[in-house]
Amino acid sequence: MSSWKDIPGVKAGVVTGDLAWAILNHAKTNGYAIPAFNCTSTSTCNAVLEAAKGLDRPIMIQFSEGGSAFFCGKALDNKNKQASVLGAVAGAHYVRMVAPSYGIPVFVHSDHCAKKLLPWFDGMLKADEEFFAINGEPLFSSHMLDLSEETNEENIGTCAEYLKKMAPMRLILEMEIGITGGVEDGVNNEGTAKDKLYSTCEDIEQVYKALSPISPMFTIAAAFGNVHGVYKAGNVSLQPELLGTFQKHGIEKMSLAGPAPFFFVFHGGSGSTKEEIATALSNGVVKMNVDTDTQWAYWVGLKDFYEKKKEYLQGQIGNPEGPDAPNKSYYDPRKWVRESEVTMVKRVQEACTDLKNVN
Repeated sequence: MSSWKDIPGVKAGVVTGDLAWAILNHAKTNGYAIPAFNCTSTSTCNAVLEAAKGLDRPIMIQFSEGGSAFFCGKALDNKNKQASVLGAVAGAHYVRMVAPSYGIPVFVHSDHCAKKLLPWFDGMLKADEEFFAINGEPLFSSHMLDLSEETNEENIGTCAEYLKKMAPMRLILEMEIGITGGVEDGVNNEGTAKDKLYSTCEDIEQVYKALSPISPMFTIAAAFGNVHGVYKAGNVSLQPELLGTFQKHGIEKMSLAGPAPFFFVFHGGSGSTKEEIATALSNGVVKMNVDTDTQWAYWVGLKDFYEKKKEYLQGQIGNPEGPDAPNKSYYDPRKWVRESEVTMVKRVQEACTDLKNVN
């Protein structure tokens, strides 16, 4: 597998603009995708960075609106999404501070932004503009607009208006056409009509024709039966081969250069089979979201630690070694939080392997 170090100009730390886009091009050309992990704390950020360091591969850290609010503290008022803005910005600055020390390139991304959450998006863009004025690059690498619940006209039109604001900063836009089912971060799409779970060639053509004249730096989260969360086998009908149909349409009907003119994103990847992931990769997927599985992995570390050390975690003193024996070394948060990080690191690396983001 070709290394990210082969890409001219790319170095460790947060990547933006042309360098970030070059990595996505490298991924598509070399048949791998970069997993994006929803993070809600410095601990979960560190686990993702540690996993990527161990593999020496590029990685994505992303913040949802709810995760952003949690990052800066649930006690803060979030009536106008100000806590979500603050948390996302604080998270981006944190990753910028520590990422170079991990020795790998890192994307900082904001996840699903529905219409009702646009004040959050606006706040992050303002932070990007302020950072750009000083540093010549945006604070974030990319942002996602998820207006898939709106009409195609409103969805694509709004994305175009925001891309016009993002293009001067060389910010990458991720947009969604067609709906990802299930529940994530308080957004419930469980009752979505089946046909909305599958995008069409016409959908993709509409997106491309509207956005490409503004900037080439956009990715499409096309729907091919995706559902957030983990589900029983047979409950979801993923059709990643649809992405290949979209690519073929782009080449044959739109006269775009092949073999894969579109940059696709895989949502609802938790619980997907390795065969489904491989098919998605072969059809132009450059990014896949992972959240549910890493949440579980983080919990497992704590659960296993508690079960193993239960008799040492019932009080500050008193354990099998004696009634006056101290337990501080077991209930110290650094101990059990670290156990959660270790199991999350393993799951992050598993996702990288599934997406062929390994050396």
